[in-house]
Amino acid sequence: MKDIGLVLEGGGMRGIYTAGVLDFFMDKNFYLPYVIGVSAGACQGVSYVSRQRGRGKNAILNHIENPRYISKRNLVFKRSIMDMDFLFDEIPNKYELFDYDTFFENEQKCILVGTSCKTGEALYFDAKKDKSKQFVLDTCRASSSLPFVTPIVDVRGEPVLDGGIADSIPIKKAIADGNKKNIIVLTRGREYRKKPSNTAFISKKVYKNYPKLQETISSRYRVYNETLDYIESLEEQGEVFVIRPRRKVEIDRMERNKSKLADFYKTGYEDAHDIWTDLSDWMNKIK
Repeated sequence: MKDIGLVLEGGGMRGIYTAGVLDFFMDKNFYLPYVIGVSAGACQGVSYVSRQRGRGKNAILNHIENPRYISKRNLVFKRSIMDMDFLFDEIPNKYELFDYDTFFENEQKCILVGTSCKTGEALYFDAKKDKSKQFVLDTCRASSSLPFVTPIVDVRGEPVLDGGIADSIPIKKAIADGNKKNIIVLTRGREYRKKPSNTAFISKKVYKNYPKLQETISSRYRVYNETLDYIESLEEQGEVFVIRPRRKVEIDRMERNKSKLADFYKTGYEDAHDIWTDLSDWMNKIK
């Protein structure tokens, strides 16, 4: 499986679909050598690299009903719709323990994507850099810091927000890093395309010190749609294998309905099961 990458889109709570896909991969003992994830994809990706089957699901389902996870109350007390300390400190270190040793010791490459507030460009963090536990947590937090509703994260002196702003589906980075073929996990259906969002006014107000970030936010929908078109062209050429929800996605980015989330996890697992033969055939054709 040399030179094959795994690219994981974000999507907030829709990331539980990715948890289902990756749990199926782990059940098959299927580990790719290169993993790159954005936002929720970053959070699911690290549990795949630490080889903790079920952790990505449990980190959501076991805690989603706790108002500290997502709630308007957090906006009052934490100035963030999500309690980021709860998500990126307490959950991995107290409740759904993250296996740092396995994460650092295996040979899988793990890249997490953020967006520089200064330049508006994507930042690609090697999550295993210095084998620092805090760096893993900080880069996951930064990659998942949604604009407008969560705070900017300082990563070793760099102000960082959600990687999905600058590079929602980092297939070009995966290719640039030497992966000739890639498996891509998306959290939206095939027909989905982003529409322009009217965020210019609030963006100028909230991020007045970061004009480049404002530009990236305003062009995000266009870049995202162009990336999807590019992925579909690669898919037609057999250069990538795409796993995406095959039924209508009814999960909101901030979804708190536990049963709907559990069902979407099941969808991810079942979709991975159903395409496994096709994926195996695709893999066997790689020279």
